[in-house]
Amino acid sequence: MRYSKNASIVVNARFLTQKITGTQRFAIEISKRLKKLLPSVKFVAPHNILHKDLAEELETNVIGNTTSHLWEQITLPRYLKAAGNPILINLVNTAPLFYKKQIVTIHDLAFLRNPKWFSKTFYLYYRFLIPKIVKNSQKILTVSYFSKNEIMELLHIPQTKIEVIYNAVDVKFHFNPNAKKKKYILTVSSIDPRKNLKNLILAYKKLSPKDYKLIIAGSKNKIFNNTDFREAINGVPGIEFTGHVNDKKLVKLYQEATLFVFPSLYEGFGLPPLEAMACGTPVIVSKTASLPEVCGDAAYYVDPHDPDNIAKGIKDVLYNKELQNQLIAKGFARVKMFEWKNSVEKLLKIINELPDT
Repeated sequence: MRYSKNASIVVNARFLTQKITGTQRFAIEISKRLKKLLPSVKFVAPHNILHKDLAEELETNVIGNTTSHLWEQITLPRYLKAAGNPILINLVNTAPLFYKKQIVTIHDLAFLRNPKWFSKTFYLYYRFLIPKIVKNSQKILTVSYFSKNEIMELLHIPQTKIEVIYNAVDVKFHFNPNAKKKKYILTVSSIDPRKNLKNLILAYKKLSPKDYKLIIAGSKNKIFNNTDFREAINGVPGIEFTGHVNDKKLVKLYQEATLFVFPSLYEGFGLPPLEAMACGTPVIVSKTASLPEVCGDAAYYVDPHDPDNIAKGIKDVLYNKELQNQLIAKGFARVKMFEWKNSVEKLLKIINELPDT
């Protein structure tokens, strides 16, 4: 699909200044493919870019001397006005407050559902910002029908204004027949309360599989509260925190894990389970939020609020080779339902259908 309108398109590439989590992954993969389908699209970012190779690939324009929210709310709108008010695509939750010729992506509304998971500063800023940019935008994108329903309910936005564009799995996350499974259970997430790592650790403690380690891959984010797990971890050997890992290491972790567990309390989409499936690892997830929508019949479901139930799920899958093979086969099939190509083509269709303003 090709974009046919005469209006220019600009992508808010502030995500290039941020560490990569699920929302940044969405922005990166959409942007790379959008650039190929629409070479005229322009990417603009603050000067403090972390991902310089990607910025070069996208031919990113650095504008202004400001960073963070100041750049997004002052420098970016000034640039857009000088550029003749092009269509602005925002892919990671935030956007200029008063710019109306824009598409805004809201990945989830966790900050409204559970304010206690976030720092007070983060919560207050997002509570102020998100309702306003959502109402000012021409179109809202989100990553699941679960999140679409949340936006309709909590922000009172009509369903016709919201479009769902799914995440997908990059080809770098793939099955390696030469990879040997090692005796560890893996989870991949930021270290924050909604990821429910405390209950996972309690479940692991109850199970106490001495021959299996629990590896937790992810970094702590300052926006979240209550991230101290020392009490839960105390006296439990075999738990390893890797901190943030690069993609090459992450793929290897997925490929060599015996089991992937994702007991999150709330997800707008939940990309790690699909990445694990693509790498040929059986998956356990919470039966909550968007995860049943994303994982379908390719995962074993547990109650995230019940450590005993999580422990039972781990035991059921960990020591049942036939069940593992069934989940792996279903996982390979499930991943094929999510393709970045389809997501980008849907975005172009949405842009084409915007009213001329």
